[in-house]
Amino acid sequence: MAQRKKSSSDRVAKTLAALKRNGIEYIRFEVSDLHGTARSKQVPITRFEGYARKGLNMYGGVIGLDTASNVVPGSLYNEQVNYRDKYLFPDFATLAPVPWLDNTAKLICDPVWEPGAPLKAAPRYVVRQLLDKVDKLGFKAVMAHEYEFYVLDQETYEPLFGGPHIFNNARNEMIPVVRELTDYLRAAGFDMMTVNVEYAPSQFELVYGPAEGIAGADTGFTFKNAVKEIVHHGGYHATFMSKPWADQAGCGSHYHVSLVDKRTRRNVFLDASKRHSMSDTMRYFTQGLMDHGAACMALFAPTPNCYHRLKPHTFAPSNVSWAVEDRSAMVRIKSVGEPSMHVENRVPSALSNPYLRAAGTLACGLLGLKEKRRLQRTTAGPSEEDTTLSPLPKTLDAALDALEADKAVCKMLGEEFVTVFTTVKRYELARFREHISDWERTEYLEIY
Repeated sequence: MAQRKKSSSDRVAKTLAALKRNGIEYIRFEVSDLHGTARSKQVPITRFEGYARKGLNMYGGVIGLDTASNVVPGSLYNEQVNYRDKYLFPDFATLAPVPWLDNTAKLICDPVWEPGAPLKAAPRYVVRQLLDKVDKLGFKAVMAHEYEFYVLDQETYEPLFGGPHIFNNARNEMIPVVRELTDYLRAAGFDMMTVNVEYAPSQFELVYGPAEGIAGADTGFTFKNAVKEIVHHGGYHATFMSKPWADQAGCGSHYHVSLVDKRTRRNVFLDASKRHSMSDTMRYFTQGLMDHGAACMALFAPTPNCYHRLKPHTFAPSNVSWAVEDRSAMVRIKSVGEPSMHVENRVPSALSNPYLRAAGTLACGLLGLKEKRRLQRTTAGPSEEDTTLSPLPKTLDAALDALEADKAVCKMLGEEFVTVFTTVKRYELARFREHISDWERTEYLEIY
């Protein structure tokens, strides 16, 4: 214990010295809530050492607030614990600059009630437990999150230009803040790959390179929150909402993942001697998503609005399917025969929590590796046209029912997490059902 404390203390001292050398005056202690939103406290450099060693207190129920930041009764982290504080301990490997703010850096933190008592529903904790399971199998997970989002007028929340012009050269450069956003992300350490306008008016996609293990999940968390903040500072509004308009494209966040051998660094999804170059490991992993993906839908599509996106002929999946390079499939096999061959989970909404997007996919894949079931057939044509395939849950209610019914998935994710998550989501659904929509007033007020 003494050695561990000394080691931690040394790390704090070294980090503090590095921060001072780089002229850092403020440090953010960040934690992900259930929805993937960064909750943080900003600490002046003079206070950093004390909080880094002893933990920074924050209201513990933040993890279990709903999307409107309401306190949710019965969610384990509120009245059951007398609304107590949790303590944030920084993961020093996540130290990064916040280049759009002067003299500021950030650290992603892990919340605990007290040393040795983590909040097991914290999204970063959930995915770390699954990455540990991957590690025990002799693998490392390499992952990336591919986001689509809209840049809108900050006052009206309307698109800044009209018409579907995917990849249009002039539209790519129409909003200068997108170039600024890309520059800031590069300065923050992102390996930016491509930037382009997406299918809908004022919709964009910025793609960055993959990372290994928890770093791959952390980049998804940092990216989403950085985009919203930087675009806001630029005078606009960025939204990752699944379906802001019924007649425009939805926003997805396709999740890419492969497994590499820890010792050889070989991609264990690749086997050139097999059909489609898919190794047995990749086949089992993919079948796990076929068998358990519906149970993780609530993690991939966590709001009622998400289900407007998951329809045929929208480049979004509508059934339980896999295929090679098929944009309508639930699971798309990418880069066949190449060292980068991997699985792309096309279900997740851009608003879903990147930690839970990763956790759900890994939970399904790990169950597939354990169960070793033969991979179901694929289809020759677009998967969305195959009526023999099982449909995905069509509502959040059905997705939550599927999650609670799949005991193997619940065990993988952890019972504490499932309780907190489902309680919060059912609370949100109750509020949603109580709301009277404009459509209802327009449709019924006069005729009845």
